[in-house]
Amino acid sequence: MTSTRTSAVRVSGLEKSFDDLHVLRGVDLEVAPGSIFALLGSNGAGKTTLVRILSTLLRADAGSASVAGYDVATQAADVRASISLTGQFAAVDELLSGRENLVLVANLRHLKDPGAIADDLLARFSLTDAGSRKASTYSGGMRRRLDIAMSLIGDPPVIFLDEPTTGLDPQARLEVWDVVKELAGQGTTVLLTTQYLDEAEQLADRIAILHEGRIIADGTLAELKQLLPPAEIEYVEKQPTLEEIFLAVVGTESKGSR
Repeated sequence: MTSTRTSAVRVSGLEKSFDDLHVLRGVDLEVAPGSIFALLGSNGAGKTTLVRILSTLLRADAGSASVAGYDVATQAADVRASISLTGQFAAVDELLSGRENLVLVANLRHLKDPGAIADDLLARFSLTDAGSRKASTYSGGMRRRLDIAMSLIGDPPVIFLDEPTTGLDPQARLEVWDVVKELAGQGTTVLLTTQYLDEAEQLADRIAILHEGRIIADGTLAELKQLLPPAEIEYVEKQPTLEEIFLAVVGTESKGSR
């Protein structure tokens, strides 16, 4: 492992139990700055529990963790100032417009010129045309983009996305994927939890597989592929995936018009 100074997130020997249920059983992982790290696992594997500990919402029973160089147990306030957490369900106020949601968060963070911040994020997330509409009229993909935009107010260096595409249709999932790639491209560190293998494959610089409270594999996609026997070479006709068929049939509408 690299040193803590060069790690955006570092976890060592983390354990957490709820009564007799051992959720985390000694988790070790490290996330490089400006990268997309996917934590892959089925429901109940412990992904959300780990994210809640890293975001200071839960205290671990054993082990240590740091985020942006701050210890999550002893420097919780500094951790919270360095992160943003987006949960499985969009936390937007449906009675407000997209722009009003952003202005509200900017005001709560006591930032200067909330209106300019809101307008910049609406443009960045292709929501300018829908900015004056109530969030209740947004599609799933638009609502999730707005949710992530709200989480970026204040420019946190680390963002946790806990299963951000749960319940979204294929096109909305691709919209969120584009947003995540853009975040990393601009230097934000993204720790993404997901149960979707294709999501981890498409997005992550590095993937860790969490199973029954333990990391059982950790590496790049190429490194993980080496864990399997060499593939046999066969010549077959490539067929389009269901996702490709779906997108071809419905067309690729612009994000802002949905």
